[in-house]
Amino acid sequence: MDAEVREALAAGRPVVALESSVVAQGLPRPHNLEAARACERTVRSAGAVPATTAVVDGALCVGVTAAELERLAEAQGTWKVGSRDLAVAVAQRATGGTTVSATCELAAAAGIRMFATGGIGGVHRAVERDWDISQDLYALQRFPVAVVCAGAKSILDLPKTLEQLETLGVPVVGYRTREFPAFFSVGSGLSLEHSVDSADAAARVVHARVDLLGQGGMLLAQPPPANHALAREQVEKEIDRALAEASERGISGKAVTPFLLGRVAALTGGRTLEVNLALLEANARLAAEVAVAFAELRRG
Repeated sequence: MDAEVREALAAGRPVVALESSVVAQGLPRPHNLEAARACERTVRSAGAVPATTAVVDGALCVGVTAAELERLAEAQGTWKVGSRDLAVAVAQRATGGTTVSATCELAAAAGIRMFATGGIGGVHRAVERDWDISQDLYALQRFPVAVVCAGAKSILDLPKTLEQLETLGVPVVGYRTREFPAFFSVGSGLSLEHSVDSADAAARVVHARVDLLGQGGMLLAQPPPANHALAREQVEKEIDRALAEASERGISGKAVTPFLLGRVAALTGGRTLEVNLALLEANARLAAEVAVAFAELRRG
């Protein structure tokens, strides 16, 4: 664990976990490194300590150095490390970016309760054919970490993803919204039962769930910034085109999500990339604000 992160946790100061798969696989260069640095700066400016997680030469990192972050952004062949892959990555001394599931596990083990990402994985649209359901959902059930996100990635089956989260007992709380965000779009048409209007209110929910009740994780879902968000109809049209291309090329498994996100970005003339970058920073800011309020609650 990074020394700054360790000291902050020991002192009860706010800490926010950040994933690194978005750096290693999720965004094109040079946006990947710029986005990672911007998220870390945003967390600091809001009063918390950033803890970007990764696996570097088999070492589990909770807080990476600037050099390690650059390596993740620039190296070829880095692993995409989910929760199930952590043991193998350690044993084989691999280097890779951690997904939502792995970041939840590492954050929970370190005692970090807040985590900011773009969008979670979920139930894929062709689930009836290939039963593709992200590890992220089960990690949210298992690990006591609050994940700030813009919903699930738009390329997924959002109704089924919400239904699976309910089945797993994972609460989805909207931040200043009663509608599940659709990652690139403000709304999905799917209503949320619970919402909060402030970082303090969100922190009280996190405190009740992980500290008082000892339950698992939760989602704090924030729409992407309205000045960057795209119309859902436009996004759906390009997703359908990208899905057809993926099927024609035989792309499957872990390769599906980065391929679809890249193709949709190209098909929209880079507009979805702009949304992605904006929501990553917005989610980092909200997670830090909630982490500050959460730390104050714990101090009593």
